[in-house]
Amino acid sequence: MVHKPFLVAGICIALIGASLFSNGVYIQAKALLAQHLLQTAWQQTLQGGVKVKPWSWADTWPLARLRVPSQNIDMIILEGASGSSLAFAPGHLLGTASPGDQGVSLISAHRDTHFAFLRNVKIGDSINIQNSRDETSEYEIVSMEIKDASQVPIPVHTSNRSIMLVTCYPFDSLRAGGSLRYIVYAIEKNNGERSVHSGEV
Repeated sequence: MVHKPFLVAGICIALIGASLFSNGVYIQAKALLAQHLLQTAWQQTLQGGVKVKPWSWADTWPLARLRVPSQNIDMIILEGASGSSLAFAPGHLLGTASPGDQGVSLISAHRDTHFAFLRNVKIGDSINIQNSRDETSEYEIVSMEIKDASQVPIPVHTSNRSIMLVTCYPFDSLRAGGSLRYIVYAIEKNNGERSVHSGEV
């Protein structure tokens, strides 16, 4: 016979597990739906739209498109790296170079959704950034490192084009946030040559 305290504890544990599972599914579903809406807004941006909001109440807009062929990644980058932006897509840190432009661009996202793939990238992998002018720049990953959040360098503008992809670390942590950051650094290839793909979907 099961004692009542053990039965109650078992029910509580089951309910907590179900809650965590459903919350995880909700977060993943929201991220996928948002990327679909963002892709639509991005196409409008490439057709000449300015600050096209992906939904009526959005306080951000698509700024660039990020692709990592080795990981089958294709997603939109939002302007701003606030919590409301990162809930839906990677975000560009204001004050750093715009993705694809001269200087260093810092892009951040959550480790359990959009930047979960960073754990699998390797030095030498390519990252493609498409800007709102429909120009695509190719970058090569040159380093990956783990740093305390207080020691993450804030990019400064330089004569080169480079990007920093930043997310929380470790990837498998059950606790949100934390003090560590995983940083992937990539520099532009081919001496700054950029291609234009008009009408690309």
